[in-house]
Amino acid sequence: MSASPIPGVVHGVIERHADERGSFREAWRRSRFSEAVVQANLSSSATGVLRGLHLHRRQTDHWVVVAGRAFVALVDVRPLLERAGERPLVETRELHADAAVTIPPGVAHGFLALEPLDLLYLVTNEFDGTDELGFAWDDPAVGVPWPLVAATADGRPILSGRDQANPALSELVARLRR
Repeated sequence: MSASPIPGVVHGVIERHADERGSFREAWRRSRFSEAVVQANLSSSATGVLRGLHLHRRQTDHWVVVAGRAFVALVDVRPLLERAGERPLVETRELHADAAVTIPPGVAHGFLALEPLDLLYLVTNEFDGTDELGFAWDDPAVGVPWPLVAATADGRPILSGRDQANPALSELVARLRR
């Protein structure tokens, strides 16, 4: 476990037990989490893919890097939702295979695949779309220091249509306050 400046975020490492046959990793144990995991997802991303910044108000995510390397950005949006004029707290880290992070509701999250990446994420709500929020990955008011992407000609990440269309954080916060 390592400390995070964002309350409720927990970083850790999954222990790998290996021998000549291969390895075994325990990705999740119920006794270590206060909330029940109800769905598991595996995201595979090519080098240069950026997913985020996504936000859930009712869901905790537990991420485990299965293979590859990711630049992860976490943005604590909770203070902005409570008080106007607050600035979000931003934390970035590079995560390698066997790294894990638990992300509480109200903390936006995104990652950039620095190499081919398999990310297992366990969540506390089944997907239904009503808690799938997001804001622009490159919002200058947030200032995530994303690295340049060597895999693309212009150094910019590869994004989904959804992530390309995400609003500025200030627009999202205004909508959520209404």
